[in-house]
Amino acid sequence: MLRPMATAFLLLMGVLLPYQGKFWPFHKKKFMKMNGAECSHHSECVSDCCLMDLNNRGALCAPKARVARLCLPQTKGSINIICPCQWGLKCISKDPTCSRRCHLI
Repeated sequence: MLRPMATAFLLLMGVLLPYQGKFWPFHKKKFMKMNGAECSHHSECVSDCCLMDLNNRGALCAPKARVARLCLPQTKGSINIICPCQWGLKCISKDPTCSRRCHLI
């Protein structure tokens, strides 16, 4: 009885260990910067948006865009010009002449 349970445990650990906590939603946010803090990459921010601050020639962590707000899809670069949408929203343009905005999926 003990041997099959140990085998199952080792197999499960072999599958989950490479992910190292990515299943836990709070793992990433442990040492992250809050909104308003200086940043150099979007991965440093709790909101996952490092927004360019043209007034101070730097970048600050900013909240993601809400419904009907201007947005851009998340870029692979380090700093955003406009933040992407909050979770559950999609950044689309319903009219070709208008800029992208966050909409419910």
